[in-house]
Amino acid sequence: MADYRVEVATRARRDLERLSPSLAERLGRAMSALAADPRPRSSEKLAGLEAFRVRVGDRVIYEIDDRARLVIVSRIRHRREVYRKLR
Repeated sequence: MADYRVEVATRARRDLERLSPSLAERLGRAMSALAADPRPRSSEKLAGLEAFRVRVGDRVIYEIDDRARLVIVSRIRHRREVYRKLR
């Protein structure tokens, strides 16, 4: 099975730039791992949305397009902020 391609949206890229280098590195590894397995055991489907969440220090919110074999990371934020303006 071919891997998925991971794209980071502009908003998520800005979120990532605000983080400490060590946390950004951990999140980068976690996002790269989504290419091999976009639905890891640690992920959760978000209720009412076509999005998933994986927790690595902060929350990574992403969508999966199985037809295009694409994972789109839309937000990277702390848990108290990440779910605002998603719905």
